[in-house]
Amino acid sequence: MPSETKFNTLLEKIYEINDLQKASALLGWDRQVNMPKAGVMARAQQLATLNRIVHTTFTADEMGELIEAAAAELNGASYDSDQASLIRYLRESYADSRKLPAEFVVRRTMISNQAHAAWEQAREKDDFASFRPWLEKIIGLAQEMAGYYGYEDEKYDALLDQYEPDMKTAEVRAIFQALKESLAPLVEAIRERGRPLDDAILHQAYVIARQEQFVRAMATAVGYDFSRGHLGTAVHPFAASFSRDDARITTRWYADFLSPALFGTLHESGHAMYEQGTHPDLARTPLARGASMGIHESQSRMIENIVGRSRGFWQAHFPKLQEIFPEQLGQATAGDFYRAINKVQPSLIRVDADELSYNLHIILRFELEQAMLNGDLVAADVPAAWNDKIRQLLGVVPPTDRDGCLQDVHWSTPSFGYFPTYALGNLYAAQFYETAQQQDPAVGQELAEGKTTALLAWLRENIHQHGRKFTPAELVQRATGRPLSHDPFLRYATAKFSEVYNL
Repeated sequence: MPSETKFNTLLEKIYEINDLQKASALLGWDRQVNMPKAGVMARAQQLATLNRIVHTTFTADEMGELIEAAAAELNGASYDSDQASLIRYLRESYADSRKLPAEFVVRRTMISNQAHAAWEQAREKDDFASFRPWLEKIIGLAQEMAGYYGYEDEKYDALLDQYEPDMKTAEVRAIFQALKESLAPLVEAIRERGRPLDDAILHQAYVIARQEQFVRAMATAVGYDFSRGHLGTAVHPFAASFSRDDARITTRWYADFLSPALFGTLHESGHAMYEQGTHPDLARTPLARGASMGIHESQSRMIENIVGRSRGFWQAHFPKLQEIFPEQLGQATAGDFYRAINKVQPSLIRVDADELSYNLHIILRFELEQAMLNGDLVAADVPAAWNDKIRQLLGVVPPTDRDGCLQDVHWSTPSFGYFPTYALGNLYAAQFYETAQQQDPAVGQELAEGKTTALLAWLRENIHQHGRKFTPAELVQRATGRPLSHDPFLRYATAKFSEVYNL
């Protein structure tokens, strides 16, 4: 970036704030991966202190003056430039951050960290009653945040905007409704005419140490750089980035089910590869992140599903899996495995869901979050509401809350508004992949051989390097030449599952 004095003064301040935020993020990563359970309260205090310092520093009058002084100095800079993009982002982020009192930021951090520990225990013991008081506090925090941020149409808009900028609740609702209606004929055809698929091959004894050997190889195969990464274990898988050269992933392991660790690792690899691919010039600024959580999820869902559940990927890599697990897979074929991992069947657990029913899991959470935020659903009634809605949407009922409303980590923090981005990510992913194939035929040709070199090059050029320079709508338009649509996902899903089920 050029040496404008006022801009550089601002930049040095932003670097300091970024470093503090990354230190906070590292403490958060350690909390979920390494920290002993007894450290919860001390860690909550440490995080609260860091978050308070970041918040008060960034929301000070001096910061607003620095931003505007740098903006005046850069007047006339190209819209696409790193400098102009940073100013746009900082102006909006500064205005939003000033809406939250420092006291609230500290209280939110303290409650969230304690609630996270309570959620882990409640999930392990299937004890919703112990988590309920914390969920009540989380709902209260989400309601407070919506009030502080403000909204014109729906309260949920205020929180959705934090994860998917400029997206409205009504838009998401319409997209989800169109998606449900469009996929209904395909789901019905699978149920009525599809050939039976057996996924028993996935539910066998799989030694965890050998699973780890294989999933590390698969993460490398799709493009995750372990020289700038790390694989850890967490109750709920996540990715965390502290720089483009330190983007970590986690997964969870089951000794009798192969899919969670395998596809969880691929999913988080997609997130981390996005961060590893941001342009070096964006380092230590808030632009060195994803454009939105929906765009971020497009990268994880693409690697997990479009790549990781493709026929070509397993024709290439199944022999290695077979070699590691000869007793379990010695008599199976790559085709057997491919069909098993693409079985469409209503399931209880979101992260284990097939590509078609996954979106229904998101709709369930999207609707429950709105009800909680609006005061129409209280914490005590969440388990029953969850069970009723999943029965309506998927035709299954959780035998325990551990398999129901306690399965996700997101409600241990006031992360209302996050869940819709998972389904939006499916749509972004399909549109990006369709365009990448059209612009470079090698993308599809390579994937048929289990390779991702051309795809990753396209993503690096059109998505990753830009980080957060553009809004989601701008990025989609630039990369694909059109706004977000559910049509590419429908085309992708129809072609894939018609072949899988021999329709």
